[in-house]
Amino acid sequence: MTLPADSVAQIKQMVDTAEQILVSCHMRPDGDAIGSLTAVGLFLTQLGKHFTLACDDPAPEKYDYLPMVNDISTSVNPQEAYDLLIALDCGDLERLGKVYGKLPTPKPPIINIDHHISNTAFGTANLVVAGATSTAEILTELIPQLGGTITPEMSMCLLTGVVTDTLCFRVTGVNSHTLNVAGRLMDAGADLPAITMQSLILRPYADIQLWRVGLNKMQLEGHVAWTSISLDDRHGLEDGSGTADGLGNFIADMNEAAMSAVFSEKEHGRVTISFRSRPPYNVADLAVSFGGGGHRYAAGCTLMGTLQDVESKVIRRAKEVIADQRRELGLSTSVIF
Repeated sequence: MTLPADSVAQIKQMVDTAEQILVSCHMRPDGDAIGSLTAVGLFLTQLGKHFTLACDDPAPEKYDYLPMVNDISTSVNPQEAYDLLIALDCGDLERLGKVYGKLPTPKPPIINIDHHISNTAFGTANLVVAGATSTAEILTELIPQLGGTITPEMSMCLLTGVVTDTLCFRVTGVNSHTLNVAGRLMDAGADLPAITMQSLILRPYADIQLWRVGLNKMQLEGHVAWTSISLDDRHGLEDGSGTADGLGNFIADMNEAAMSAVFSEKEHGRVTISFRSRPPYNVADLAVSFGGGGHRYAAGCTLMGTLQDVESKVIRRAKEVIADQRRELGLSTSVIF
């Protein structure tokens, strides 16, 4: 991967001259977001910079093994005079949530580093590499060009991002460069088996309880598999703190499904929807049509409304999208594969 020299030079100049830096990632962070956030924190520590790591939502507990994860704040001090914002793994400004919204006007200049095809190029400097499998993959190339050294600690952060966004190198888009990056990070000290076990395999009991609810309610129509988890579902569990992370991938692996959708009811009338698909089916455009974003095979959005109304509207559209894609591929709309 060759990064654009002008973008790298612009980013280096902005980082070198900044005195108070805010680093953030998208809300409801995943492994790539948290891995990238902590890696940049370690890099800025090398430079001796004053900085704050922030995310609208706390990091999932399964990433507690990462350095600096306990330094991530869920809020920012609006009185702090930040002169630079580094946005990581974030397709648009709205995905930064209150972290950005509470910054005083005028807002600081932004470095936007991302790999989402739906990125809106909202930064003062934009390094968006849609061909990369993860933001961590981009940072592995960028940090040395900015004068940083990839230490064993940093390599753990970056390989966590690569492993989680590629589902341990199982998604379309993984190529020899991805594997080369992973090899270099392992050479730098990252423990691939430990990262895979901690970030992708091990799950708390509360998550398994929630998965059971989701699987019991699963439906399949028109090559679209979906399920929903209501607030009442959570309240009825022994431990309602579990997450549905990974459930969408599990459902999308069903032979008869082209894609999956997991609907999660939140407080104040919000419903989050996580879309997953297998090649060649694209769910990114579906998410964008509802104000969200993401990758071809992993995307999401948040809508206001009742769980039933949101589910009905989104699934109706999802079945239309998959039917259209199957027609374009010359496949039957009634028999999978």
